[in-house]
Amino acid sequence: MRYLPLTEADRRDMLATIGAKSIDDLFSDVPQAARLTKPIEGLSNHLSELEVERLLTGLSRQNSPASEMPFFVGCGAYKHHVPASVDHLIQRGEFLTSYTPYQPEIAQGTLQVLFEFQTQVARLTGMDVANASMYDGSTATTEAIFMARRLTRRTKAIVSAGVHPHYVSAAKTLTKFTEDELVCGDPKLTAGAPGNDLDWILSQLDDATSCVVVQNPNLFGHVADLTDLAAACHAKGALLVVAFTEVVSLGAIKSPGEMGADIVVGEGQSIGNGLNFGGPYLGLFATRDKYVRQMPGRLCGETVDAEGRRGFVLTLSTREQHIRREKATSNICTNSGLCALAFTIHMTLLGEEGLRRLAALNHARAVQTAERLAKVPGIEVLNGSFFNEFTIKLSKEARPVIRELAERKLLAGVSLGRLYPGVTELENGVVVAATETVTDDDIEALAQGFAEVLA
Repeated sequence: MRYLPLTEADRRDMLATIGAKSIDDLFSDVPQAARLTKPIEGLSNHLSELEVERLLTGLSRQNSPASEMPFFVGCGAYKHHVPASVDHLIQRGEFLTSYTPYQPEIAQGTLQVLFEFQTQVARLTGMDVANASMYDGSTATTEAIFMARRLTRRTKAIVSAGVHPHYVSAAKTLTKFTEDELVCGDPKLTAGAPGNDLDWILSQLDDATSCVVVQNPNLFGHVADLTDLAAACHAKGALLVVAFTEVVSLGAIKSPGEMGADIVVGEGQSIGNGLNFGGPYLGLFATRDKYVRQMPGRLCGETVDAEGRRGFVLTLSTREQHIRREKATSNICTNSGLCALAFTIHMTLLGEEGLRRLAALNHARAVQTAERLAKVPGIEVLNGSFFNEFTIKLSKEARPVIRELAERKLLAGVSLGRLYPGVTELENGVVVAATETVTDDDIEALAQGFAEVLA
């Protein structure tokens, strides 16, 4: 028997209390075009467990599994090999059920993992301190903009055209009702030289700037030395925020901290976490010691108890769950604890040497892919530098080409027309990613596929 805790009288009372006439009033902000007018076709209100299983299995077969075909999709979510030991360990009951350590004194194992996670992130980014993770890379980037405003007491944030457009979109949404002013780069400036908008950034930098947000490697795969940009920001009293979508790159290129970054944010999905249809992922956030009291999220610290034994505690947890909302450094509560655990286990298994070898293998596969595609008529490789993904320009519009290759069971990359609809200068562009999971046969299949479709 179904359990329905609310009676019709209960619902009427609640609607009357909030001043709504009907349940439909609660959805008034949702456009009519986005609402369902009838039940979803093929779904029934009453199915047995066996029938549901068969139905969902059938629906799942309409997908194109990344593991069953050559896969060159990146742009913020990457296919890496995650050892089976990671999934085995995170499913231990003491980890899987410890969603968040509200009682730190009885969650020592969880706190120790988060403490070690922070250490790993700090070392990867070249920063002094990292928090115990955030929701994802895009929200972490916005939190960095908020933090820069609190530190500088300025409101202008300059956002490079090389920052992932989904990150930019999230920032625009989250700053809609704040005093932050986003000045965003024009993606058309990147058409000829992907991500090369440094001159534009410098032209916008002034005494009202709170921070400059750049991505490295950027959306187009371009890798840059940001040392001079950091110096220019600091000369104006602004902070440099460096974002990344591919954390494995930090095993190969100079860390943002070494280049003078003040805040480093990014997506940690590549380590320990599969693609999972876009989530859940985890945001990484690191900064310098002098800024730690304005860092969002929460921080795990190491201490000793009354008997001198090593212990772990939550400290500087200035989220709205702990203090008054207007005093909180973050109103994004979720810290993706289980994803952070998977990250820490995978990183521990790799170690520093293993991460560097993994990064080198990624780069080598990307170089091999780029060199092979450069020989295909109708393809121009645009990057002068890259880690494991790069941009190519096709002789025709990219979106139909990518769709046709997908129908041939070949996931060839992400068309820039999909990310920047309406920007004609980018509609022939494709971002191609090659990780350690790519084989020689995959690369040859990609080249042959492009050659046939572009002929």
